[in-house]
Amino acid sequence: MAHLVDVHVGKRIRQRRWLIGMTQQKLADMVGIKFQQIQKYETGANRVSASRLWDIGEAMGVPAAFFFEGLKEDVSQAAATGAVPADMLSDKEAMELVRTYYAIPEAQRRRLFELARVLSDVA
Repeated sequence: MAHLVDVHVGKRIRQRRWLIGMTQQKLADMVGIKFQQIQKYETGANRVSASRLWDIGEAMGVPAAFFFEGLKEDVSQAAATGAVPADMLSDKEAMELVRTYYAIPEAQRRRLFELARVLSDVA
C-alpha cells in the first residue's frame, strides 16, 4: 500500500501538471524518464527521490516544497477518517475548469465569478 506522503506528493505533481496543461510525456521528457514513471509517481505507486522531485519542480516552475503543501492536513484527515481525503482538485474536470477559468481575461473572469456566486446562492 502506498504511503500517504507518496500519494500526496503524486497528487500535487498531477495537479500542477494539469494546471499548466503539460502531458505526462512532456514532463517525462523534460526530466529524462519514461512517462510510465510519471504515472507511477502520480498514483503514489513509486516514491519520488529528492533529486527527481527537484527536477520535476524545475520543469513545472515550482519549488520542491510545493509538492508538500497541504500534507499536514491530508495526514491529519487520513488519521481521523482512516482514508486519504477526497480532493476536489484531483478531479480532471475540476482541474480543466480551473485552467480554463484562468485563461479568461481578468475583467471577464471577475464577471464569471460573480455569476457563479449568484447561481450558487440560488441553488
